[in-house]
This record gives sequence, structure tokens and C-alpha cells, in this order.
Amino acid sequence: MSGGPLTKLQMAARVAHDIPSGAYVNLGIGQPTLIADYLPADSGVSLHTENGMLNMGRAAIGDETDHDLVNAGKIPVTELPGASYFHHADSFAMMRGGHLDVCVLGAFQVSPKGDLANWHTGEPDAVPAVGGAMDLAIGAKSVFVMMTLFTKGGRPKLVPECTYPLTGLACVSRVYTDLAVFELDKTGTATVLETYGITFDELSERLEVPLRAQ
Repeated sequence: MSGGPLTKLQMAARVAHDIPSGAYVNLGIGQPTLIADYLPADSGVSLHTENGMLNMGRAAIGDETDHDLVNAGKIPVTELPGASYFHHADSFAMMRGGHLDVCVLGAFQVSPKGDLANWHTGEPDAVPAVGGAMDLAIGAKSVFVMMTLFTKGGRPKLVPECTYPLTGLACVSRVYTDLAVFELDKTGTATVLETYGITFDELSERLEVPLRAQ
């Protein structure tokens, strides 16, 4: 167990550490976009955005800002050598066609079998936001989730069964949170790879899902 819980920036750095060299990767809107700032210059990772860009760089700073050059979350970004631009339809064809090695998404709920709910809470006044999440969840070879482990009200987001509308079934392989990293498989038991500021026993007490230590 190391110190924690992790901040959003520390979580982003942790996920960046696990992205394979040379991978083609999509970073979902919200917290996952921070990962771009923590990928080493020599990583060989090519970042894809669903609004039509490949080989995106980190977030733009100061005079680098060009509001015509943004990621899917409308955050100004930089471009790396060899960056290319294409139609929205072509971008979704890349996502749906299995051309992405990894996508990193936020989530409202994830089950230990890898089921994902991240586009709608089901509440009457909630604003649904599908975007490309369903295409990414099914099309990417590996799906990582980056989220806080608990809601502001203290409810777990890693749950026995998703109660919110589903984005995809058995699609998530790994969950990165502020308190722990979990490996998921279809057995329904989550493997705890690391913890931050909390023990395995404390996690077991607070979560209603079967856990195993690595």
C-alpha cells in the first residue's frame, strides 16, 4: 500500500505508465484527457480523438492555444509530428473497426465482470451523453476506466451489477481509481493490483464485490 488517495493528476500519470509503447489510444472526455500530459515524448503512443485527429499531443499552454485545434472535449491541444486530420465518419470507422489498442473512459459504474455504465444515470433530470463511448467500449482492444472509487455521497462505483443504463457488456479490463487499481475478468472477482491510502481489508469492507489480492 502506498500513500493516497491519488489526485486526478496522479491517477492520469498512473494510467499513462501502463499504456504500451507504440499503441493507438483514445482518451475519453473528462479526466482521461489529462493522460496526454503524462505520456513520455518517446513513448510512440498515437492519440486518437473522435472528432477527427490522430497523433494528438498534450494540452496546449499559452501561445500554443489554437481554438480550431481541440480534442473531443473541446480542450485546446497540441499536435505531434505526423499528425493528421479526417472526417468524423472516418474517425468512428477507426473506432468501430478495431484499430485502437486502448481507450480510457470515465464511468458512473463498473461491474467486476467488466460491464460499463458511463453515459446516463437514468435520473429524470440527468443529461445523457453517449458520444462515442459505445463505439469505443466495443471497438477498442483494451478498455481502461479512470474514475474515483466512490461518489461524493460515498456510494461505490465498482458494483456487483450496474444499475445505470449500460454502455457495454464485459468490455472493461482494468479500472484505475484514487484508492486502488483493479484487474477485471469474466469470473466476477476483481483482482486488486495496487492500493493507495487504504488496505485490502478496508476495500473489502467498503465494496460489495468479490476481491482477490494479486
